[in-house]
Amino acid sequence: MLKYIEEFKKYVAITGFRNVKIGNADNFLKRVKEKKAVNVDVQFFDAKFVATWQHLYFAVLNALKTFKNRENISKSLGMEIMLYASAQRQISRALEMMGVKDGTKNMAVVVVGDDSKDVESALTMISEQIDGEQDDTVLELWNGKTDVVQKTFQISEIEIDTVMKKGDFEKALVDLVIERVALLATER
Repeated sequence: MLKYIEEFKKYVAITGFRNVKIGNADNFLKRVKEKKAVNVDVQFFDAKFVATWQHLYFAVLNALKTFKNRENISKSLGMEIMLYASAQRQISRALEMMGVKDGTKNMAVVVVGDDSKDVESALTMISEQIDGEQDDTVLELWNGKTDVVQKTFQISEIEIDTVMKKGDFEKALVDLVIERVALLATER
């Protein structure tokens, strides 16, 4: 998915990869950093903690806003996106919570840049570095994943019941995760 965010004049791509075999996560991240264009920001997430593409999209919006307002915690947009996606203020906790690790099986990727061609070319380079298949369904919620996301973001059954309309548990969960992302901005 590639979207243009007019307010910030940025393109954002969010995609997923299934059956990833990256071996050493640190080496993988270093390789990607060396090969990516300087005018794009890239962030990787363990997809089992992602509550749909909307979760990551709202993290991107919040991160862009903090950079625009010079209220960012991190020096890099990619790390600021990680902080918002995890709803954490500490980089180490954010990475521990949602970052890719040696055993990561499914991965979410966010690429942000000024030009759509640069963003698409970064995605192509990343897919060449990943031994796995591009598959956005890893971003979606399913039975076992909803439990992991709910526990990770410490969302109670009471909160779910309060927000849930027409029995749509997954939508309620996504809304509450996005609320956690948005609340990080208020904790300044």
